[in-house]
Amino acid sequence: MQNYMMLILTCTLGSIGAAGIPSGSIIFMSMVLSSIGIPVEGIVVILGVDRVLDMVRTTINITGDSAITLIVDKTEGGLNEKIYNAKDV
Repeated sequence: MQNYMMLILTCTLGSIGAAGIPSGSIIFMSMVLSSIGIPVEGIVVILGVDRVLDMVRTTINITGDSAITLIVDKTEGGLNEKIYNAKDV
């Protein structure tokens, strides 16, 4: 049970900043694997697909950040929808 709680804690804390840093997941994975006692050498298996996964994580992160920024701007009254929806800028 203690290993599961440590895994949940390190995954949650590490995932907060891993998506914003290029290849930050490699450092994140070494932190998670070492926290539960798995040898860090296991990262080699993940490195083959990490670049593609990193691009997907970055896309999701930027899309979410942009959407939340737009929502907050609209609720605060700062969004000029005429300019936002303009076809010719």
